[in-house]
Amino acid sequence: MSGTVYLVGAGPGAADLLTVRAARLLGEAEVVFHDALIAEEVLRLASKAEKIAVGKRCGRHATAQRFINKRLADAARAHCVVVRLKGGDPMLFARAHEEITYLQARGIPVVVVPGVTAALAASADLRISLTRRGAARTVAFVTPRVAAGERESGWIASALAADTAAVYMGAGEAPAIAAALMAAGKPANTPVALVADASLPGVRVQYATLQELPGLSTSGAPTLILLGEVYREALPEAAAIVGRRTG
Repeated sequence: MSGTVYLVGAGPGAADLLTVRAARLLGEAEVVFHDALIAEEVLRLASKAEKIAVGKRCGRHATAQRFINKRLADAARAHCVVVRLKGGDPMLFARAHEEITYLQARGIPVVVVPGVTAALAASADLRISLTRRGAARTVAFVTPRVAAGERESGWIASALAADTAAVYMGAGEAPAIAAALMAAGKPANTPVALVADASLPGVRVQYATLQELPGLSTSGAPTLILLGEVYREALPEAAAIVGRRTG
């Protein structure tokens, strides 16, 4: 028997941002392999499934990708519905290509179910569009993180070329990110928005300029760095809040 592996996007955190298809598949799943930081409310939808954590978090013990691949294949040979639950969207910085390639090479059907990615959820929280007519027509989703042995990322060139950039998995490297962008020519006064726990009730937002980015606190929560002129209008309000706190 060969079941189907569904690569399902869990979205940015809030359970009610799951697609209808994702919620249905979780309810049908016999086994769910899930990333770290998937909300318990989301996992509860997989009421009949065995739940196996295979998440990766920076600086912590992580399940090797080759081991995840093998476990997915083994599960598909024993079950009809296997869900690989990934934070955000499976096709963005989620190593979906490696899992798809491995499974298809072994004749195992794979279906991808999209999810809301963090940049879209953060934009909704901010109520500031990533694009703006006449001002921002291009958007780049980038990450400075590369695995050991991989070629160097070209994220800096992409971030410089786009009107608005969303930097994933970079909060812990904020000083290096700011320094690299400014060294490459990005103006130090470029507006920046730092969004932690996007879509959740405890979402935290900080506005600053690129040169001030290293001084912002991330507190270990999943955090997205957004930069571009579309956030310029938010800077005076942020400065006023700081002034009230220190005055």
